[in-house]
Amino acid sequence: MAIEAVVFDIGRVLVDWNPEGFYDARLGRETRERFFAETGVTAMNEEIDRGEPFRETVVAHAARHPDWAGEIMLWHDRWGELIGPDLPHTGRLLRALKTRGIPVYALSNVGVETYGIVAKRYPVLAEFDQLFLSGALRANKPDPRIYAALEDGTGVAPGGLLFTDDRADNIDAAAARGWQTHLFEHPDGLAARLVSEGLLTEREAV
Repeated sequence: MAIEAVVFDIGRVLVDWNPEGFYDARLGRETRERFFAETGVTAMNEEIDRGEPFRETVVAHAARHPDWAGEIMLWHDRWGELIGPDLPHTGRLLRALKTRGIPVYALSNVGVETYGIVAKRYPVLAEFDQLFLSGALRANKPDPRIYAALEDGTGVAPGGLLFTDDRADNIDAAAARGWQTHLFEHPDGLAARLVSEGLLTEREAV
């Protein structure tokens, strides 16, 4: 089936997401690994991605882990430093698709508040034709409900969607619904896929 629209994940596809690097720089890798293991901050972040209030969720988590409270609060207070910089080549691909008249959609695990912060820093995130954010939909990838929301919201049949994401489990869930998929590892790989599908020329994909 011909591809009618391209669906982008955001973190590590259009904008880097590296909380490990942020905390490694402050705690050292060994202590950071212990911090993550003992506090479950990644699970806390999944709650935020599912639409739980940003600050309140972090404050409550810090209260449950008083020995690490200061470090946990940095997840909120310095959140803008956990994400970025952007990946300019992926942004150029998104814009080239739009120039071609091909719809581009976001399908991302991100809270509404945290998306607002990062979108102010990276204008490319305001260029999607439609946003499907886990925080607004109250469901994280790979929950089938978030994929169904995009299908219903765009009216594009599953086979007409090409989805790129850096996580294999998210890709597998989309493929199980009949979406066409691309596991994102580097912008060059996505560029090559878009060219091979006839969506962009080699010149447009640079």
